[in-house]
Amino acid sequence: MAYRLPPLNALRAFEAAARHLSFSKAAEELFVTPAAISHQIKSLEEFLGVQLFRRMNRALALTDAAQACLPRLRQGFDALSEAVDLVRAQEDSGLLTVSLTPSFAVKWLVPRLDRFSALHPNIEMRIAASSRQLDLRGGGQRSTTDLVDFRREDVDLAIRFGSGDYPDFHVTKLFSVHATPLCSPALLKRNPLNEPADLAQHVLLHDETVYGPEYTPEREPMWRVWLRAAGVADRVDARRGPHFSSASLTIEAALDGQGVALGLPVLALADIQTGRLVAPFGRQVPIEFAYWIVCPMITAQRPKIVAFRKWLLDEARRDEALLAQLGNLRGGR
Repeated sequence: MAYRLPPLNALRAFEAAARHLSFSKAAEELFVTPAAISHQIKSLEEFLGVQLFRRMNRALALTDAAQACLPRLRQGFDALSEAVDLVRAQEDSGLLTVSLTPSFAVKWLVPRLDRFSALHPNIEMRIAASSRQLDLRGGGQRSTTDLVDFRREDVDLAIRFGSGDYPDFHVTKLFSVHATPLCSPALLKRNPLNEPADLAQHVLLHDETVYGPEYTPEREPMWRVWLRAAGVADRVDARRGPHFSSASLTIEAALDGQGVALGLPVLALADIQTGRLVAPFGRQVPIEFAYWIVCPMITAQRPKIVAFRKWLLDEARRDEALLAQLGNLRGGR
């Protein structure tokens, strides 16, 4: 059904003026000038073809036509208000789809997701694990098999490791990261690591994801960056050892005792806390990229997205505090 209705602002001006029987008080309520209220009322009267107010000395009175339509108009505003509240209630619950890389899902988000569900039982989570880059143009030149399209795939929010350069999107840094050698305690029993130079006697495990989306085989190994910081770059071959395309695979290889990984403690925190992994040297090197929370600007303030973003940031601060308490990750040999 097509509705032929006057502008909503004009109806709001009429309802407020009729309630107060004053253009000035209506203007104060709606944060406009009395002249604007007068203009809206005049345009509404012209649209309806009837007079709505009788203007008397320092007073207003409703005409019969205005008195007849006012109750229905107020019912209409009540119905609109209920509809808006219903929409807001739906936005504060229902399905929330989060796109993130498989490693981040497995090593960081999923093990703690029950804490979010306990706080927000009305929000149903859908975790869409994908290593694809984000389509920040909402449908670009590359195919959707290469990019994650927020709109087409109904993704509410994404977490990605990168530079944070996502123009026209709402972007929040989740946390910065550092890399340090990580290995199984059983490995150290077989072949101790007393100083960084001892790494020459170990298999080095390479996590290609520490380079963010810009990894190429020609890049300087991140292991060399760490070895240079430790002062032993000329004593350990930084290029030898297997490469892994995900952080979780690198961590699993380290857990299995296959070598020493240059890993991100923030992703291995649970394994470090339980003693399954140790950091034999405290020295860490900063990584160029960080983890970012990304969502379309137009949906950034939806209640369920705000709630999840706040929870993510609270969890990140919690992890930072836990990492600071781990003595073998501070200072360094």
